[in-house]
Order: sequence, then structure tokens, then C-alpha cells
Amino acid sequence: METEYLIAVAEFCASHKIEISFIISLQRNGLIVIKTIHDAAFIDVEQLPQLEKFVRFYYELDINLEGIETITHLLNRINTLHDEIADLRNKLRFYE
Repeated sequence: METEYLIAVAEFCASHKIEISFIISLQRNGLIVIKTIHDAAFIDVEQLPQLEKFVRFYYELDINLEGIETITHLLNRINTLHDEIADLRNKLRFYE
């Protein structure tokens, strides 16, 4: 059985000195998943690297939410293509 580790959105925002509305906007745009337990919002610990990247994009690089969505889509596409290339190389080696 897998244990789920959650971080309170309010604590994350307080520690990063960001607004909760930013996190909610990320959820509305489908970039993160917020879990609500007893009227408190939480994020899964596995989302932290992605969420911290979004915070840097938005607050340090002044990239808006649409830009963050575009960057995320393109990075996911690059990773998919990279995996596909690796698979094709492995198949090619098999037939050599």
C-alpha cells in the first residue's frame, strides 16, 4: 500500500511568499491537482518539483499562466520525443 504525502497549500504559499490565488489558477488551468480535505487544500508531494518550477516561471521570470502552460506542453512533448528516440535506437541496435 502506497502512502500519500500531502503538503498544505497555505503552508507552501507562506514558505514561498506567494499568493494562494496563484496555486488556484494553476489548478484551474490543469497544471496541478489540489486535494481538499476538511475544507483545507493540499498538494501531493510528488507535484512539488513542478510547482516550484511554476513559481519560478511566474514570480522570477514574469511568465504568465498561458506561457507556463505552453512551456509545460512543449517540455512534455520534448520528453515524449526523447523517449521515442531512445526506443527507436534500441530497436535499431537489436536489428544491427
